[in-house]
Amino acid sequence: MPCVNNISPHYSAGMRTLLRPTGFVDSPFGHDGKVARLAGGLSWFAMVELIGIDGNRRVSAELLPVAEIEKRFDNDLERQWTTLTSAGAPLSLGERTVRLDQPQVMAILNVTPDSFSDGGQFPDASSAAEAGADMMANGAAIVDVGGESTRPGAKPVWEGDEIERIAPVIRQLAAAGAAVSADTRKSDVMTAALEAGARMINDVSALTYDDRAAEVIAAAGVPLVVMHHKGAPETMQDDPRYDDVLVEVYLWLEERVATAEAAGISRDKILIDPGFGFGKNVAHNLELMNGLALFHSLGCPVVVGASRKRTIGALSGEAPVDRRLGGSIAFALKAAEQGAHIVRAHDVFETVQAFRVWRGLRDQALTPRV
Repeated sequence: MPCVNNISPHYSAGMRTLLRPTGFVDSPFGHDGKVARLAGGLSWFAMVELIGIDGNRRVSAELLPVAEIEKRFDNDLERQWTTLTSAGAPLSLGERTVRLDQPQVMAILNVTPDSFSDGGQFPDASSAAEAGADMMANGAAIVDVGGESTRPGAKPVWEGDEIERIAPVIRQLAAAGAAVSADTRKSDVMTAALEAGARMINDVSALTYDDRAAEVIAAAGVPLVVMHHKGAPETMQDDPRYDDVLVEVYLWLEERVATAEAAGISRDKILIDPGFGFGKNVAHNLELMNGLALFHSLGCPVVVGASRKRTIGALSGEAPVDRRLGGSIAFALKAAEQGAHIVRAHDVFETVQAFRVWRGLRDQALTPRV
């Protein structure tokens, strides 16, 4: 669902009301006027939480049935409602089209020596490209290729080294027909990746790291993922604090979407990611996942990356990275339930399988009874 084009959001830090869909139901049948479809996907909801905010924090919360929401409309609430209940067009990545009416998997392909989960596993570009091709064969819609680790404590990588790592891999994957995203925050790396065949940019800095990044992306006309973060990778996990993490991340992403659009990036090319684990502790991450449906009122496809993250280990006896599959699947399904459009995953086969079972359940629920 590309960003809805008719949005004129408010960015002031004063009193506002935000809408969070909740009360999810299996099927709309028999509930005419009592349920609404979330972001053109396969989830329906019967309740909406009206969250009153003042500055960066919640000051009130009220649950309201969907059937009564129109009685409370002002211009901003009507805009939010229209946005979070609207379907958008598929995502275009060059010759590949990615439908967003159901959750899709973005495969994580790190060609780095030091990524937290899979760094250093590929001896050369060909083996990395082969792994990416296997991910596509296992059902990934997009392969996200990264050459710089942004794990907590990671140091920046010189652009030349990053390009040398990712460009040959992207070139081989693109030549094989894959839809490729480049996971980078540097304009020169973006340029090289696009020349090699990438058709999407995933910027974990949300255009805050490199002043030229927006110009490169706008000129290329490719989709962009803007991700929330707090602090640089070197220090982002040093006691991160928020007044209200759900509200602060929402407002921050709202501002970054507006900034990207003002820089010439078409609004229908912007996706948002709440940045699970980027300057957030375990409680922050869980709160964001529980409140994920709120972000649909920003009108952009929602991307979630919780695969193998430390929160899973913290909730399971400090399980090491290679024993976090179950938690990764749990987060992926929680995201799908709340209408996430794209989920980043290391374990592609297992995540796609989980989504196919989830889709089977949804299809059965949405089959009218005779």
